[in-house]
Amino acid sequence: MAEHGHAGADSRTDSGRTDSGRTYTGRKDPGRGEGEETEWGGAETLLTIGAFARASRLSPKALRLYDELGLLPPAFVDPDTGYRRYAHRQLEAARLVAWLRRLGMPLARIRELNGLDGPAAAQEIRAYWARVEADVAARRDMAAFLVDHLSRKDTTMHPTDRPLAIRYAALTDAGLVRESNQDAAYAGSRLLAVADGFGGGGGPASTAAIETLKQLEEGALPAADLLNALDETLARADRAVGEAAASAAPDGDEAGTTLTAMLWTGSQLALVHIGDSRAYLLRDGGFYQITHDHTLVQSMVDEGRISREEAASHPQRALLMRALAGRPDDRPDVRLQDVRAGDRYLLCSDGLTSVVPDAQVRRTVAGTADPEATVRELVDAARLSGGPDNVSCVVADVVESAVLAS
Repeated sequence: MAEHGHAGADSRTDSGRTDSGRTYTGRKDPGRGEGEETEWGGAETLLTIGAFARASRLSPKALRLYDELGLLPPAFVDPDTGYRRYAHRQLEAARLVAWLRRLGMPLARIRELNGLDGPAAAQEIRAYWARVEADVAARRDMAAFLVDHLSRKDTTMHPTDRPLAIRYAALTDAGLVRESNQDAAYAGSRLLAVADGFGGGGGPASTAAIETLKQLEEGALPAADLLNALDETLARADRAVGEAAASAAPDGDEAGTTLTAMLWTGSQLALVHIGDSRAYLLRDGGFYQITHDHTLVQSMVDEGRISREEAASHPQRALLMRALAGRPDDRPDVRLQDVRAGDRYLLCSDGLTSVVPDAQVRRTVAGTADPEATVRELVDAARLSGGPDNVSCVVADVVESAVLAS
């Protein structure tokens, strides 16, 4: 029944029940307006929907919706007229809903906060905002990619610019425990890639991903077509992974692959990343992880639920939140990486980073001159640490073309 209007000319006593089971018995007063308070049987002063809307800074329309969703049910609903009445004690919860909506929190997530105490609710808000910031960061990377790509679209290399090139090496190893190798690694003149398959069809999945990306090495790729070429190739790679996994994996066994790849454009590297394989940059003595793990444990660290130290030994540290598995909604991160002569890049599967300390990885990457020697030393380090998983490494150095030619 409609919210507005009058109950009739006669006053009479009725009762209704709240969501908590309490019964309010009171007198309908048709002479009162929508925005006025009403005394119900002397038990409690309730607010009409209009008065409650003004006090809570929520519109009557929003209050009706929140009632329908079970998010903010009124203290009393007249069984005859359908009028909603709210208690003063509900104002704090209503104002919190208003603030959370201003944050952009979905109604379903707000409903999960119902019944939580202050610290628990604060933790949920912190977790929600961490996810918002991660999403904004991903979109910021894409915006930066587009701005950089479009700003360079019609530019040409200045005659005084020194042309750059890369020299590279790749190595993959089954390790000391696994019977088969589900990793795949590739390094070529334009493409660097590491993929770590999982599930019964993980090996074919990782191979399918890299084989599809290798098509980007065929022929010249105009800078203006870079973004579209990457998008189309990644879509094909996702389909190829889904098909390979479906044909190789046992029934009901989910399979797919991580993928961390870099496409050389001649002056930049286009970075593609999904899953928990990683890319690192060694530059001017600093060693930086330039990818973000798409794992449950990393999301818990981002949300402040656990520390980085706790994450290292968490039983679910290998559980992926995103991967190539034939699911179009799982989109890789894509961005452009500016390069300098002297840069060194490491791409690796978690078979390295899960067993070899970061400090040792850095020392090896910084202290070994040749990419081939570096990948061999890194794989050996994983094996000396027990080699519990497949391990793959790609190392690439950015050099001046004249240096490469010599």
